[in-house]
Amino acid sequence: MFNFIARAQEAITIQEPPTGIKDISKLLSGLIQVAMIIAAILTFAFLVWGGIQWILSGGDKQQTQAARDRITMALVGLGIVAAAWALMKVIGFFFGIDVFSFNIPSAGG
Repeated sequence: MFNFIARAQEAITIQEPPTGIKDISKLLSGLIQVAMIIAAILTFAFLVWGGIQWILSGGDKQQTQAARDRITMALVGLGIVAAAWALMKVIGFFFGIDVFSFNIPSAGG
């Protein structure tokens, strides 16, 4: 009544995932990306901290100056990070290296 045909399955090969980093440029790229992200987060945190410190200073000259200095230093740090990013892009352009080539994972897949 039923006609079954037996078919052989092709050989299944399982490849082990690579262990370790074999390309130093990928490691360097990853470290630079992490450093840039941490720098941006710290800049934002120091700006918020300085703003809150300024609001809570209550007109005290020393506390207001400390808050202003914190905000100024955060902006200087942001400028340094932006300059480092621009320098990496210029170096990448001249040497043909894309340091910032990474994919941000998304929830959609």
